Amino acid sequence: MVIRVKLVSLLDVKNLTKSFPLGGLLSRRYLVAVDEVSFSLPSEPIILTLAGESGSGKTTTARLILGFISPTSGRILYEGRKDLWSMTKEEWKTYRKEVQAIFQDPYGAYNSFRKVDHVLLTPIKKFHLADSKEEASDLASDALEAVGLRAEEVLGRYPHQLSGGQRQRIMLARAFLLKPRLIIADEPVSMIDVSLRAGILNLMLDLKKRIGVSFIYITHDLSTAYYISNQIIIMYLGSIVEMGLADKVIKEPLHPYSQLLISSIPIPNPEERWQDRVKFDLLEQTDKTLQSVGCKFHSRCPIRKEKCAKEKPKLMKVDGRQVACFMFSPT
Repeated sequence: MVIRVKLVSLLDVKNLTKSFPLGGLLSRRYLVAVDEVSFSLPSEPIILTLAGESGSGKTTTARLILGFISPTSGRILYEGRKDLWSMTKEEWKTYRKEVQAIFQDPYGAYNSFRKVDHVLLTPIKKFHLADSKEEASDLASDALEAVGLRAEEVLGRYPHQLSGGQRQRIMLARAFLLKPRLIIADEPVSMIDVSLRAGILNLMLDLKKRIGVSFIYITHDLSTAYYISNQIIIMYLGSIVEMGLADKVIKEPLHPYSQLLISSIPIPNPEERWQDRVKFDLLEQTDKTLQSVGCKFHSRCPIRKEKCAKEKPKLMKVDGRQVACFMFSPT
């Protein structure tokens, strides 16, 4: 007799929608920042990337998962059963410990009037990780060592005395302290020197392998997404247009918007020109307010059909990934 055990996902995002009123609370117009987004993170550690241009809904999705804002509709389930917005106080405390965040600005996350020690000692105190100051100091030192920093080189200093790369590594050390299961990394390398970016990305890969932490990596840079990701989700105006294995989506994009993003990546050779010019028609700028019908990308799509303006495509399985485009519809 074979007993099959169903693996529980770490995180399930189900039909997540977030809209913001335009022109005041009584306004009937809304900006739909996230529009019926659904995806899952498996229990085994992976790096999932949310990619797209500015305004695609990546960061709003992250803020919803972190519980910074509440959804207009939809659910976020942790470990397959705990709805984020119906957790008990103790469940919420556990969630806040196990789901951590790293933000874009490695300077803005700090209090410039406090030494960087405060960033590490605060979570130790809040989550009662140490019984004494000596134990807390040892934990902070171990966390710094785990991210490639020496305690004597950074502790006791103020944020402005450290480089952007050091500040971002300290934020990773802070997350490492809590042994999280998931880290939301929102553009973690976009504001640090190009020469330091690979070090941060490699550190994320190392933490995934060494302590089994998953990442939701948010970026508009598909070259770093390709380097670091297991899976990728391409978003456009709050909706998912394509998702699947990163290698497959980036090397062989199917959705016209994904193809546009990939084709706009410059070749790292000043002597070699792009093979094709980025080209698309603009009927009109797509309104970001709530649309009841039509594909959001149809006004920019080079292969649009009459149906695209009247009906919203749903994600469908195509060649090992999911794509929201009528070009792949069987009918």
